[in-house]
Amino acid sequence: MAGVQTAVALREKGFTGTITLIGAEPHQPYDRPPLSKAVLLGTAEGSAFDVDFEALGVELRLGREVLGVRTADHVLDTEAGPVPYDVLVLATGAEPLRLPGTEGVPGVHLLRTLDDAERLRPVLARQHDVVVVGAGWIGAEFTTAAREAGCAVTVVEAAERPLAGALPAEVAAPMAAWYADSGAVLRTGTRVERAEPGEVVLDDGTRVSAGAVVVGIGARPATAWLTGSDIALGAHGEVLADDRLRTSAPDVYAVGDCASFPSGRYGERLLVHHWDNALQGPRTVAADILGEAVAPYDPVPYFWSEQFGRFVQYAGHHPGADTLLWRGDPAGPAWSVCWLREGRLTALLAVGRPRDLAQGRRLIEAGTPMDATLLADPARPLKSAIA
Repeated sequence: MAGVQTAVALREKGFTGTITLIGAEPHQPYDRPPLSKAVLLGTAEGSAFDVDFEALGVELRLGREVLGVRTADHVLDTEAGPVPYDVLVLATGAEPLRLPGTEGVPGVHLLRTLDDAERLRPVLARQHDVVVVGAGWIGAEFTTAAREAGCAVTVVEAAERPLAGALPAEVAAPMAAWYADSGAVLRTGTRVERAEPGEVVLDDGTRVSAGAVVVGIGARPATAWLTGSDIALGAHGEVLADDRLRTSAPDVYAVGDCASFPSGRYGERLLVHHWDNALQGPRTVAADILGEAVAPYDPVPYFWSEQFGRFVQYAGHHPGADTLLWRGDPAGPAWSVCWLREGRLTALLAVGRPRDLAQGRRLIEAGTPMDATLLADPARPLKSAIA
């Protein structure tokens, strides 16, 4: 998404020079969200972007691994040879974390690429028993698809609740019931000791039948190839970009999952592994490349997840908030959670309440003071709860 959108934005802004898009995968550039839904369930063969690269004047070099970069020489080193550049945009995304001790064990899968989804599709079609490791966003979405396909699913989560790394305990707690409601077994506070052909062994010695194991324990920026370059990386291996998404090296930008940026809104550097960031950032990159006046890149982070028959949306960044408010009953089908700091909305989670999300996102962007009492009334539109 980030690489394709950068090329599109450059052309839309009138750039007439050469654009080369290099990717390690052999496939036409594609969108990732459908992989855990339509592609996995076989209702779509693929999710290629509806972009005519030839008409756009963009050269695709697919199936090309990039090995390194020599920024002083303005040269990218690839397995097919060196590629000179005037401006380089890093849009390498993130790669899933692997479960230690499962390397080479048959039937252990990740879900990040089109090839991953295609390998998993027959697993669902044959209704294998499946063990999902990790009850994060990807784990929940895959579990939803697997249950829809008729698979027996056991989800193993090391933390005491789903989404432990993403949401506070009291917000994530109601989501645990969604697994049981779907017919999946959720085992929290439990780790996979090892995977063996046909089963996994948990840290308490329990053995769980597993025709397939799907690992969803997080992702890290795909930047190992930059080690040793003069492009500065952060604590999570991400490229450290500035507020125009420029890196520490001249004429090199970084956008999407592989880069963090300083947020004036939240007073900290953000590393956002979500689709919307890969959509928004390229506009800033393209404008800066072309010398346009550019506002600091400081979006309100946004993502969505479709899981267990629910549409879950989140906008903002809640660490640092001083107040948490509920809108509606979390045991019901539709509810929201609002986070405020000094009376202003900083983040919002909406379950089945898309209007809350749309209005809340605008209120976060505007930094509008809110009336907490009015905000807690789920019958009142968010935009009418202004102080």
